[in-house]
Amino acid sequence: MNFDVIVIGSGPGGYVTAIRASQLGLKTAIVEKESLGGVCLNWGCIPTKALLKSAQVFEYIQHAEDFGITVNDVNANFKGIIDRSRGVADGMSKGIEFLMKKNKIEVINGFAKIKTGKKVHVTDADGKNYEYSANHIIIATGARSRELPNLPQDGKKVIGYRKAMTLPKAPKKMVVVGSGAIGVEFAYFYKTMGVDVTIVEYMPNIIPLEDLDVSKQLGRTFKKAGINVMTNSSVESVDTSGDGCKVLVKTKKGEETIDCDVVLSAVGIVANIEGIGLEDVGVATDKGRILVNDYYQTNIPGYYAIGDVLPTQALAHVASAEGITCVEKIAGHKPEKIDYNNIPGCTYCSPEIASVGYTEQAAKDAGFEVKVGKFPFSASGKASAAGHKDGFVKVIFDAKYGEWLGCHMIGYNVTEMIAEAVVARKLETTGHEILKAVHPHPTMSEAVMEAVAAAYDEVIHI
Repeated sequence: MNFDVIVIGSGPGGYVTAIRASQLGLKTAIVEKESLGGVCLNWGCIPTKALLKSAQVFEYIQHAEDFGITVNDVNANFKGIIDRSRGVADGMSKGIEFLMKKNKIEVINGFAKIKTGKKVHVTDADGKNYEYSANHIIIATGARSRELPNLPQDGKKVIGYRKAMTLPKAPKKMVVVGSGAIGVEFAYFYKTMGVDVTIVEYMPNIIPLEDLDVSKQLGRTFKKAGINVMTNSSVESVDTSGDGCKVLVKTKKGEETIDCDVVLSAVGIVANIEGIGLEDVGVATDKGRILVNDYYQTNIPGYYAIGDVLPTQALAHVASAEGITCVEKIAGHKPEKIDYNNIPGCTYCSPEIASVGYTEQAAKDAGFEVKVGKFPFSASGKASAAGHKDGFVKVIFDAKYGEWLGCHMIGYNVTEMIAEAVVARKLETTGHEILKAVHPHPTMSEAVMEAVAAAYDEVIHI
């Protein structure tokens, strides 16, 4: 069967690409080996948010007294929380099925392999083989949990994010290796469920890609919550021969052994590029990622790649944007290239983290003279009323031209606030314009204006 476009993988990169291709009048098919929506929808972004919401509700109830409310006998039903998360994921997956039908996209179930001559070979669950052809083949196969050689995952005692979402019961003690978004989100969730959690991070700070002030704030909050945070540390080995795990951790002070029930490996991801025919077709890769031009075309005409298989940020919204840009180019439009320095990143532990653009250090390293402003949520009326005074908004401006270089937030619901900075930076807004844009009061979001005011020595409330 012949198509204009075949998309391989139905995650937030793949399914969005397929829908946009169909909207542009291209006859489109999508190949998926498991569940529509991919990891993000079934095992990542969406169900983890459901888990974290349950943790948040539980936390709220535990602090009900602070709000003048008495609640007796509160227990977390771990199985019920996991089941709700799976229910949310299943509902979303059915939503993607509906969107495929609505947009007349052919869904092909099975494992795809690209062939020369713009062909796609698909093996279904029963082992039957089919061949399809298309003028344009887009690889959107995503990524999986990275396994370290000294930390092999057995799915029982040493687990990845997928298993962490479906444990039959909460462990008593857990060691989380790695403190990126996945690591700190699960650390917060399990700690709230009553698990004794230790985070082991190789770098000097947790969430090492974030601004240093944000990293330090989360470190303080986690320690206050009772999470043991070990930085400048590495897991050397895990002994799983007994009832639990003995985790050998190398620190600056020497080696120590931590006993726990489960080790969660959250040390990043690996692109799914094996066995999909890249070598047969001659598609160029480097360091385990597919190489593409500004419009996601590989070195072989007619073959494209988007999302986590690229060296760009491994984020759902990046994959979606890349896919849309890719098919708009295919359809003969003139899409704008993506500005990878204006991609927001969000982490959904408590407090939440959201950031875009340069960190303060990166801006200085790039040679900018900077104006920096911070506004703490402890000075926010809305944050006080909500009982969420932890955290701050930090902004970085170029002192010379007023360009908004970066924005970094940590606090309650800040993932819903970062879009202001993204849009403003896209529109090349200056600090002065943000200051003069009247923000609503009392809100968490007015902290953005206050932080900008602090950068320009005009702050009122601190």
